[in-house]
Amino acid sequence: MIYEVLTYDLKPGMVAELEKRFGEAYEHRRKYSELAAFWHSDIGPLNQVVHVWPYESIEERARIRAAVRKDAKWPPNLRELIVAARSEIATPAPFSPPLKPGTMGPYFEIRTYTLAPGSLPLAIENWTRVLPGRLAVGPLCAVWYSEHVGLHRWTHIWPYSSLQARTEVRDKAAAAGVWPPNMIARKEGRPAESFVAQENKIMMPAAFSPLK
Repeated sequence: MIYEVLTYDLKPGMVAELEKRFGEAYEHRRKYSELAAFWHSDIGPLNQVVHVWPYESIEERARIRAAVRKDAKWPPNLRELIVAARSEIATPAPFSPPLKPGTMGPYFEIRTYTLAPGSLPLAIENWTRVLPGRLAVGPLCAVWYSEHVGLHRWTHIWPYSSLQARTEVRDKAAAAGVWPPNMIARKEGRPAESFVAQENKIMMPAAFSPLK
């Protein structure tokens, strides 16, 4: 399983209009493959949307995209609304839950860390060790790493029912000493994964997003 993660930076005030056009066209696009999630930014980089498409493989993605390109009803007319667009192919970490339709949010914290080169195996090992303790405090939506575009990126997504719930969960995890993985690794005398950059944003789902 892979996920194509598409991020659009929009002109100010255009999120609602883009979601309207996208949502109407998606009802036609979904006959080729289903969307996993569609979010817009609430805190962090404003006027941004992220949509996530699951595929079984790079080959399936290529096959579906080739079929969609022949369809006059897709993509919707969004160019006038978009300032910049980028695509990333994400691979789920071994312990990552699959993205499934349902309600987990509506607040989704997307944290993306750029790992130091060669740190990916260590990040997987350290997260595997301590994730059960963090899951006892609150659920995980997904953990992905990039292999095809934007190398060394480690993205983890956490769902919360409210911003207050986010604060409470993070405080509980810190008080229990179960998070973060690199801090625990250092305390236990094990090698810790290292980051060269970190990003964070709070996103909320569009009305048509399968994951809310």
